[in-house]
Amino acid sequence: MPDALQFPIIDLSFPDRFSIANLIRQGCVDHGFFYLVNHGVDEELISKVFEQSSNFFSLPIEEKMKLVRKNHRGYTALYAEKLDTTLTTEGDSKESFYIGPLADDLNQWPLEEDLPSWRSTMETYHQKLLSAVTKLLSLIALSLKLEEDFFEKVGALIEPLAFIRLLHYPGDLNSSSEEIFGASAHSDYGMVTLLVTDGVPGLQICREKSKQPQVWEDVPSMSG
Repeated sequence: MPDALQFPIIDLSFPDRFSIANLIRQGCVDHGFFYLVNHGVDEELISKVFEQSSNFFSLPIEEKMKLVRKNHRGYTALYAEKLDTTLTTEGDSKESFYIGPLADDLNQWPLEEDLPSWRSTMETYHQKLLSAVTKLLSLIALSLKLEEDFFEKVGALIEPLAFIRLLHYPGDLNSSSEEIFGASAHSDYGMVTLLVTDGVPGLQICREKSKQPQVWEDVPSMSG
């Protein structure tokens, strides 16, 4: 059995920013991935987000479809997306909910009477994540041998298109022999992705996607 992957652990509270920036560079060059701890998003809020997310995905499909995705905000049903378009499968076995920038008034929200505190929880989470990303980007700038405020100076933090994507993987619902993926192979778009899990295994990365056959490695979960 292969050894578990060992990623750099990036501590946003660590005072030596240049050392942390070098670890980020190492993680990006070697894996394209690193762990982030002491990021300022407390465990209580994260637990509440997972709880509220579960509450939404537990609604009847007809209720969820009332918030079907528009303007890249809202609900996406099972098998509606296929991240790896080369596959002949039906689609990815997941459902999702997109929440975009809070200021543009394009987000869709469940009714308060159906899911109390759902909107306020997600808005708080969005703000906390954006704060963490802002700190992280200054370290990424240093890792690229740029000035710490480089991304701020070029306007990357002016009205950033920051999205939350809530995901629900219900498992293999298809009784056929066809191979089913929760989220098929893909490279994320955008500047950076913060991925929060509930500890359930399944996340994998491929470090050399141009090599054949591709080698997919499990990513262990960690808290922090």
